[in-house]
Amino acid sequence: MKITIDKTLWKEISSDLQQMQTFLEQQFLSLAQNEGISKLSPDQITLYAFLTLRQEMSEGGLLQLLYNGYGPFIFENPFAKAMRLWGFKDFSKFIYSMRELYDKYHQELESMDVNDDEFMALYEQYPEMEDADDEFIEIEPRVFKEIATFVMKNIHCFEIEAC
Repeated sequence: MKITIDKTLWKEISSDLQQMQTFLEQQFLSLAQNEGISKLSPDQITLYAFLTLRQEMSEGGLLQLLYNGYGPFIFENPFAKAMRLWGFKDFSKFIYSMRELYDKYHQELESMDVNDDEFMALYEQYPEMEDADDEFIEIEPRVFKEIATFVMKNIHCFEIEAC
């Protein structure tokens, strides 16, 4: 699905990482939710997967990502492979390492129905996930910058048209 943006605005967004983050989140998260993921290109789906992972991990860590049911989308699809093919080998390895925790806990977490207080208590029950959360918080700014730069350099792959 094509995204059209004013060339001047694209230039402005491309020079500011915070604006790029906002643009990508607004465009790709809403595009996938409103139009459906089946209308996106493979590169757009990969970017959507990264933005979803980033959002869930930033708000509540791996526990939240799994509890909210995004585990299959991230870990049972070739997302980690796509990150490697885009040139993000270390991040790909990180995704594969989180896959082990996904395999171990996803069925249990995805089947739970808990209130907010009970959900908060889950963090104490799954301390293994804290290391993944900490590592993500540490690497996320660099990874996001690299992915944003990749998008800017390969805008045609994401069907973004600056005119």
